[in-house]
Amino acid sequence: MALHITGMIWARPTSDLEVPSGEAFQPDFIAAITRAHEEAGFDRVLAGYWTNAADGFLVLAHAASVAHRIHFLLAHRPGFVAPTVAARKLATLDHLTGGRLALHVISGGEDLDQRKDGDAAGHTERYRRTDEFLHIVRRIWNAEAPLDHTGEFYHFQQAWSDIRPLQKPSLPIFFGGASDAALQVAGRHADVYALFGEPLRDTATMLDRVRASLPEGREVAFSWSNRPILGATEAEAWDHARHIRERARAKLEAAGHEGLIPAGQAVNSQRLVGLAQRGEVLDERLWTGMAELLGGRGNSTALVGTAEQVARAMLRYREIGVSHFILRGWDPLPDVAAYGRELIPLLREMAEAQDRGRVSLGARTIAA
Repeated sequence: MALHITGMIWARPTSDLEVPSGEAFQPDFIAAITRAHEEAGFDRVLAGYWTNAADGFLVLAHAASVAHRIHFLLAHRPGFVAPTVAARKLATLDHLTGGRLALHVISGGEDLDQRKDGDAAGHTERYRRTDEFLHIVRRIWNAEAPLDHTGEFYHFQQAWSDIRPLQKPSLPIFFGGASDAALQVAGRHADVYALFGEPLRDTATMLDRVRASLPEGREVAFSWSNRPILGATEAEAWDHARHIRERARAKLEAAGHEGLIPAGQAVNSQRLVGLAQRGEVLDERLWTGMAELLGGRGNSTALVGTAEQVARAMLRYREIGVSHFILRGWDPLPDVAAYGRELIPLLREMAEAQDRGRVSLGARTIAA
């Protein structure tokens, strides 16, 4: 099974541990963090979507101008750009990146956040809109004549695009969401289904749910997100984890938050907070302390241990069908470098041994 490792980039220095600094769009920082991922051996970097941040299309366009091997993943919320326009924008960016672009579709889990951009659609309505959006985008990319469309959310006549994705027949589609509505849409459109960092048993159950939603003959790959915390020893890694939580707590207190952030409306957020209520450490080293503190928002669980311990834990997910890992650090630039030195080379070596049947995930070393 292939192994794909994705990191994350931003338009300026930012983390859950420190207040963002400087201008909202910093080309030199985009270049630095993109190159850092490329040098560390990541396969792809994700530009996320936030209602207060620089435009991801342009962040990735700049990233592509400074890095020539790494691939890109663009987070996009349907509903704010017409699908006919989005199809042309995405195809253009695919050409600009040399065919290195994938699309990460996020329908939106929080009503309040959607309203910041003027969207009053409800949760299930947003997923119906995403379904129609992706159907149209793919039709535009593969049309042989101008198209008309009359649907629940979109209406147009004689739509046509001269520019098509460099990748044929379309860009790879990553898809996130844990609700039943999300699974129905993913079953029709996803090439890669993205999950947050839950324990093995919960992840396996989710993989089964996704597979059951697929039409006959369709297959998807699976992505699993985590924020590893490494140490030279296991004790050092756990000390580092506790220090991270204290820094995050101090940032929240400085911003006027007292105690834990409440769980968000999104199903994924509620699932991660539910994990924290089950225990601070699950499956030996899956730490929920930051998920609890942050209200389950975003990618907020962490595998904690030495690089070898974390690699072995990740390979257990690969054993049940996960082929993509989205890894994001708590101190972004230093953590990217540490993953490149300590974790990624070991993970790839062990994955090759796993494919040859020569690594025992319960043992301390790879079989000779």
